[in-house]
Amino acid sequence: MTRLLVVDDERDIRHLYAAELEDEGYEVETAGTGREAAEILERKDFDLIVLDIQMKGESGLQILQNIVRKKSDLPVILCTAFSCYKDDFSSWLADGYVVKSSDLSELKSEIRRVLAKQQP
Repeated sequence: MTRLLVVDDERDIRHLYAAELEDEGYEVETAGTGREAAEILERKDFDLIVLDIQMKGESGLQILQNIVRKKSDLPVILCTAFSCYKDDFSSWLADGYVVKSSDLSELKSEIRRVLAKQQP
């Protein structure tokens, strides 16, 4: 089963993403902080991370840099409420980008696209 880690400081978003993505057949774990995500990544392997860019008290981009430094082959999709970042996401070493929405079809599509690129 494909394992996803969702990192977002908003509890309701984490629960929504987890429920929707589990319905799609993914195994999902969540983290509310970069530190929590790092601790989970030390113990478990994942196929993809869904990461919020703007989190209270820390930068999702800093978290992304830490992930890439430790697990450079782990794909990351950035999520944000702001569409202005769309042109820059690849320069941040992310594999995908979506604007947050209550309709998760774009996120689900982006997850499928990124995972398909990882297949040999």
